Amino acid sequence: MRVRGLSLRRADFTASLVVFLVALPLCVGIAVASGVPAELGLITGIVGGLVAGALPGSSLHVSGPAAGLTVLVYEAVQRYGVAALGVLVVAAGLLQVAMGVLRLGRWFRAISVAVVQGMLAGIGLVLVTGQVYAMADAEAPAGGVAKVLGLGGLVGGLGEAGVAAAALGVGTIAVLVGWPRWRAAARVAPAPLVAVALAAVATAVLDLPVRRVEVHGLLDAVQPPGADSFARLVGGGVGVWGGVVGTVLAFALIASAESLFSATAVDRLHDGPRTDYDKELIAQGAGNTVCGALGALPMTAVIVRSAANVRAGARTKASRVLHGVWLLVFAAAVPAALGVIPVAALAGVLVHAGCKLIPVRELVPLWREHRGEVVVLVVTAGAIVVTNLFEGVLVGLLLAVAKTAWDTSQVHVETEDLGAVDGLLVRVRGNATFLRLPKLMGALEALPDDRPVQLDLGGLRHVDHACAAALEGWAGRSGVEGVEGMRSGGADGGGAVAGGAAASVAPRGGAGVGSRVRGGVSG
Repeated sequence: MRVRGLSLRRADFTASLVVFLVALPLCVGIAVASGVPAELGLITGIVGGLVAGALPGSSLHVSGPAAGLTVLVYEAVQRYGVAALGVLVVAAGLLQVAMGVLRLGRWFRAISVAVVQGMLAGIGLVLVTGQVYAMADAEAPAGGVAKVLGLGGLVGGLGEAGVAAAALGVGTIAVLVGWPRWRAAARVAPAPLVAVALAAVATAVLDLPVRRVEVHGLLDAVQPPGADSFARLVGGGVGVWGGVVGTVLAFALIASAESLFSATAVDRLHDGPRTDYDKELIAQGAGNTVCGALGALPMTAVIVRSAANVRAGARTKASRVLHGVWLLVFAAAVPAALGVIPVAALAGVLVHAGCKLIPVRELVPLWREHRGEVVVLVVTAGAIVVTNLFEGVLVGLLLAVAKTAWDTSQVHVETEDLGAVDGLLVRVRGNATFLRLPKLMGALEALPDDRPVQLDLGGLRHVDHACAAALEGWAGRSGVEGVEGMRSGGADGGGAVAGGAAASVAPRGGAGVGSRVRGGVSG
């Protein structure tokens, strides 16, 4: 038993060092890309390890600043300032805790996968186009469309310093792509750390005229939100209030969705305890509340660090807690080491991370099987680039709901010729909703006027108010009996067909032939 415990501790200790080395450049790079001091990214990583890592929920999930929130954080900082960031993150954290307490974690599984992939693809596109400018030590234009349109001018306007920075950035990406293929070396040192370290060495040795990370010191970077920050947000009027509420909701919902989707992916990588989604949501909320109280970046559980943790042999939550300890030791003992890192190298790390968010490989097989899902994905990503993250995700969700409504409202009209005496038997099956009303009424109105018609509604599983009204109207005009009262089944005028119904009609203009009814309509 003692040997097993020692083995577990050794495995967790080794894994914590690996995760620390993976997290360090990502924490710094995400902070710089978000427009805040680099130390705030480290603080978020520390809280992710020491606070969220110690709480129940998921045993091997690692939390910290995420590339997926970079665009949203940058927009919030530009709009409200760094001082107000803490207020927004605290509010988002408390909202996450409330959702966990109310046991809403499982409902995040109900979000369309196409919307999530589109959200990540949109974030990746905005992140890549924005960080390409940082790779060249150039100022990025505001707005996703402006960033894309300005890329041509960026290439043509590079000076000597810009060329040097761009070379560092491209070299960083090359190391990130090539290093993992050298398996022996990749097991010793993670690619992001190697890439950033090599760029720092090249910058120092060649004395390159490129921008480096600004160092403020850990304690100086901590900016707990004060009453003035809260008052500025509260007293800004209805317009500011709407933006603040939207930002808080976006922080909470997107961070929660990314955490819980990552948890599902990480659970597939190991055979240990499964994630409790509600407890994990509370843990993430508690971590974000602490991050906000320190004025740091919002955090989320991320797949890159979590996968590294599992692959390094972690067995318990001790590994993720220890990785937070190592980040704290580094930030407190050698903060000056951040000052030798070129910004272009960190931008290269984020360009590489942004490209991995775009599901290029999945698009072709998804197009073959579910073309509607690809449309939702592409529209969501495009809306994020054109507008912003929150509005783009809303567009994607609305489109996904509309697609689902269209897919589920399938109605089939089948006509069978029973001969000269019995006429035509028309069977209507499926879900009759307003989306399929043109098809349904077109088929009924195209029936010949000179033959008896029997209408069989027994295959209808649902009839909404619009279709019920249209069927009653058609029956009244055609002399069909037994279709009346379809709208009385539910309070909203729609309902499901219970037992089915059938009605008959003689040739139009002639005497009606009675109807046969096998059932009615109920709500």
